[in-house]
Amino acid sequence: MTTAVDSFGAALRWWRTTRRFSQLDLASAAEVSSRHLSFLETGKAHPSREMVIHLATVLDVPLRDRNRLLHAAGFAPAYSEQDLDTPEMDDVRRVLSWILDAHSPNPALVVDRRGDVVDANRAAFRLMGELVDDRSPALAAPLNSHRIVMHPDGIRGRTENWSEVAANLLQRMEREHAHRPADEALETLLAEVVGYPDVGQLRRQAELPTGADLLVTLRATTRSGDRLQLVTMLATIGAPYDVTLDELRLETFFPGDRATTELLLAWAATEPVPETVGA
Repeated sequence: MTTAVDSFGAALRWWRTTRRFSQLDLASAAEVSSRHLSFLETGKAHPSREMVIHLATVLDVPLRDRNRLLHAAGFAPAYSEQDLDTPEMDDVRRVLSWILDAHSPNPALVVDRRGDVVDANRAAFRLMGELVDDRSPALAAPLNSHRIVMHPDGIRGRTENWSEVAANLLQRMEREHAHRPADEALETLLAEVVGYPDVGQLRRQAELPTGADLLVTLRATTRSGDRLQLVTMLATIGAPYDVTLDELRLETFFPGDRATTELLLAWAATEPVPETVGA
């Protein structure tokens, strides 16, 4: 894809074949003639800005890559990409902060498309500290939720049902990569994770339609010897016109039993850990 984006026609063909559309299928879905589509792919015709966005929408191209398609066709990006630290994102940061604080004493964190931790509440940092040694390479910056789960020095040693949790997470990562096949950073992380001991074989676990990827139970024992059971849920924070917000994910944890509820309340009553990502 790195070379394909230099030409709109080549990039369009790459996305079409990646999404497993024939020219006829895409022409039908986009309601354009197959002849015109062929001319766009060969460079005999030049698309309008609206046509680029239209075809990208039909192909379900991620916003980041839609901007690349527009650039390859000679147009300016249509979708903004605002860093969360910019003044334009003040309202977004306030909302995210409110959600994280409101979820306390239960853990919650915001991650990007790669699983890098963008923000988290005190309970989430406390949970990481209770399940992973402070010196573990699983906590290397940038702090990454996938690495924390998959790395052999992450939560694995303290998680009773690690293979179940890790298999679910691996499937989620592979679905994300399937949606973003041109994302080299995501591909690199996936290759790293699959290279960890015993992770690759999780791909062979049966994928039954149980809805397990919506609610996943984590059963673990903390460094202090407390047992906890947490149910996790992942939600998107989608905004159709901004790349950054389109790629954010909100992961929330809920106690699965009374003992965990009481443990989380006890954590909240103690001195909070510093809220510094990747410290």
